[in-house]
Amino acid sequence: MDYKKKFITLSLRKKALMFGKFKLKSGRISPYFFNSGLLSTGKDILKVGLFYAHLIVNSKINFDLLFGAAYKGIPIVIATSIALSHYYNINIPYSFNRKEKKTHGEKGLFIGKNVKNKKVIILDDVITSGISINHACEIIEKQGGYISSIFVLLDRKEKINKNLYINTYNKKYNINSIITMKDIILYLIERKELKKNIPDLIKYLQKYSIFENKNILI
Repeated sequence: MDYKKKFITLSLRKKALMFGKFKLKSGRISPYFFNSGLLSTGKDILKVGLFYAHLIVNSKINFDLLFGAAYKGIPIVIATSIALSHYYNINIPYSFNRKEKKTHGEKGLFIGKNVKNKKVIILDDVITSGISINHACEIIEKQGGYISSIFVLLDRKEKINKNLYINTYNKKYNINSIITMKDIILYLIERKELKKNIPDLIKYLQKYSIFENKNILI
């Protein structure tokens, strides 16, 4: 839990994690918003890489390539690769995709190591609807790679709609996250100046979360 608290503290200090009213791509009005792009200094991205490296090593998942989903996954995958090498002596190649396939030179879809026949861990910042993650999975599998797992900073743990749940991806691809909204709420309980945000978060998650037990803190 300590590394979770450290990550939430960093995110709040850098205003990467904010509370208020935010319209999401899905059209939902969320009482919180996370923007990993604000973790943009050398120290910040090094810490992010270490958080991922810690989680990956402790997961004991078998893999031989890290993949960063464009665009926010690109600095993440580089930082994580460096952290694994420098702090854990695990030298793993990385790759990331282009949004548009290159039409000259090698005409490649990827930058870095080819994913073919590789056991791949996908790194991204947030999973909400799963659209960008699903796209990354599709292009990796189409190029002959195998998905070992998916790692994100924040898993919002939300339904896509009333009939389709994001944990469909979790069952298929094994999603791991540094934090979930459950971790954020537990963190806020200990912070008097931030506790006022909890009721709106609980109300939102009772409506949209994948948790079958609506008391999500159990």
